[in-house]
Amino acid sequence: MVDVSQHELVPDHIILDEPEIESVLEEYDLSRTDLPKIKTNDPALPDDATPGDVLKIVRDSRTTETAISYRLVIE
Repeated sequence: MVDVSQHELVPDHIILDEPEIESVLEEYDLSRTDLPKIKTNDPALPDDATPGDVLKIVRDSRTTETAISYRLVIE
């Protein structure tokens, strides 16, 4: 079986620790539940991600070097 999370087209999914989450939420004036969601059964999700975690997703971009987005892991 192929590990989709390791495919070259799947962007990096990084689990943030609590201080990083608080910094992001404060910067954008958001609460955790305001973030876009990603389900635990998403094949690109890191194996150690659990509901309630916040992911930083880093994609390549044609207009900037990288594009960063954040997702809340849900059941």
